[in-house]
Amino acid sequence: MPDLDNKAKEMRIILMGTGPFAVPSFEAIRQAGMEIPLVVTRPALTKKSRSGPPPAPVREWAEAHQLPLFDPPSINDPAAIETIRSHSPDILFVCDYGQILSDQALAVAPKGGLNLHGSLLPAYRGAAPVQWAMRKGESETGVSIIHMTPRLDGGPVVAQRPLKIQDHETAGELEHRLAEDGVAATLAALKQLAGWDGMEPIGVPQDNSKASRAPRLQKKDGAIDWSQSAAQVDFQIRSMQPWPTAFTFLHRSDKPAVRITVLKAAPSNQTRASNLQAGQIVVDEENSDLFVACGTGLLQIDQLQPAGKKPMAVADFLRGHPLSAEARFSGQ
Repeated sequence: MPDLDNKAKEMRIILMGTGPFAVPSFEAIRQAGMEIPLVVTRPALTKKSRSGPPPAPVREWAEAHQLPLFDPPSINDPAAIETIRSHSPDILFVCDYGQILSDQALAVAPKGGLNLHGSLLPAYRGAAPVQWAMRKGESETGVSIIHMTPRLDGGPVVAQRPLKIQDHETAGELEHRLAEDGVAATLAALKQLAGWDGMEPIGVPQDNSKASRAPRLQKKDGAIDWSQSAAQVDFQIRSMQPWPTAFTFLHRSDKPAVRITVLKAAPSNQTRASNLQAGQIVVDEENSDLFVACGTGLLQIDQLQPAGKKPMAVADFLRGHPLSAEARFSGQ
């Protein structure tokens, strides 16, 4: 992992982030001894539930280290920009923040801004790069540090690190590994920017012809289409965790449809009978195994969660929900 030299440590850096992806790199910056006059995060959300408000990892991290916090509703509001300016930053470092900075906001720092993004840009620009890389069946993704422009994730790449996607890994697990791997890229990019005089362009321009999008996930993205191949359904199930999770509906002739969240599954190497329809269920009663016919191949489900129930192993589910030959899954 690269160390920051004295020139880098002398920079005043304002950190901007909200979610958990930012915390490892923010902590590395703090431990490196850089001056952090301000941490900018999204306003605290309120949630009426017994569990209290939703987690705010960057806010909690800043409070734990007694760093000053600023949480404007819009970072591009003139008053917010003036607050940033008053702290005389040399650079803005943005990760998992949730707002796009305007030209005016970026211009506050003489060296501009750096952004840590969870993909190998220009692939998967947008709010959910980790999830969409897994959803599309990529074998590799990574992190990129870009010198920021007002175009979403479109600035030149200053540092990049690839990372293999592991078999059976969920998006949440992959995101955690990418956040940790982003530390080295962050420190390398800061070291470069510290020596940049602003006279020549920094970084490698992105090839926009190779760009792909990674829009924010919606609950409907979790609906399983069983006409996909078993491998594609597996990618979808893993990419939707921890949110919004992949789901389907169990249909039986003698009972109302039940919404089922599929938590753990894998493509099976067993042969799919040619007369099976996509979504049709096959139960191996001897081994308490549950298979679903896909457009191509069979998917074996290992863990699921019926609506209103706790997650359970398939064997436990089958004991309480015997399935006849006509049982099937569908997206609605």
